[in-house]
Amino acid sequence: MPKTKKEKLLLKASIAFAAMFAVAPVSNAMHIMEGYLPAGYCVAWGVVCLPFLIAGFISLRNKTRENRRNLTLIAMSGAFIFVISSLKIPSVTGSCSHMTGTGLGAILFGPAAVSVLGIIVLIFQAVLLAHGGLTTLGANTFSMAIAGPLVSYGIYKLCEKTKVNRRVGVFLAACAGDLFTYCVTSVQLALAYPSEAGGVAASAVKFLGVFAPTQLPLAVIEGILTVVIVIGMETYAVPELRSIGFLSGKKEVY
Repeated sequence: MPKTKKEKLLLKASIAFAAMFAVAPVSNAMHIMEGYLPAGYCVAWGVVCLPFLIAGFISLRNKTRENRRNLTLIAMSGAFIFVISSLKIPSVTGSCSHMTGTGLGAILFGPAAVSVLGIIVLIFQAVLLAHGGLTTLGANTFSMAIAGPLVSYGIYKLCEKTKVNRRVGVFLAACAGDLFTYCVTSVQLALAYPSEAGGVAASAVKFLGVFAPTQLPLAVIEGILTVVIVIGMETYAVPELRSIGFLSGKKEVY
């Protein structure tokens, strides 16, 4: 038995650590896996996503009609989401984490458009990579393709209004969107599986603790990668960026 104060503190910390991760079930990280959520939650999250997806479809249609050059950047944004969110990194907690890639599209085209790109990516990942699931498509879409991009867009616009350096704004937006996605996923899981002691709030804290060790550095890496992509586009895709108003306040028509 521990005798010193430090030994007792260490024992209590180890017990709390073990209990936290033993109680929290594996959820396949930010992509909630197939069959993990009760049917009612699957339907509910799907219904919540519908207005955003309709708005996103209209937004993408208008952007492509407005300028055909936008198709190139839209396709690139979708490909970026697919590639970067397919790279699952093993977590020290026994789960896994991944970046989202949705911040870039939100910055360029707004959060509504990204909801459509995100659900397309999630469908392909569920069918081809067994990453996520079709039954949990609504929940995954809301967290990764709706909530995260909304935060990324808001952060970027705030930085823009406060005259923050554009690249700093891009970094903060991508990083915050990634972190918020995993926060929303944690809440979704907590709502479906509340803790016996503490309810939804306690369960959410446990899920946040499961993802945090790897998600925090991944969010920083995603912010850096997004800045690198933007720098590349500023070098090789100036007409396209000007056409969507990213490099100037005025849109150009081609």
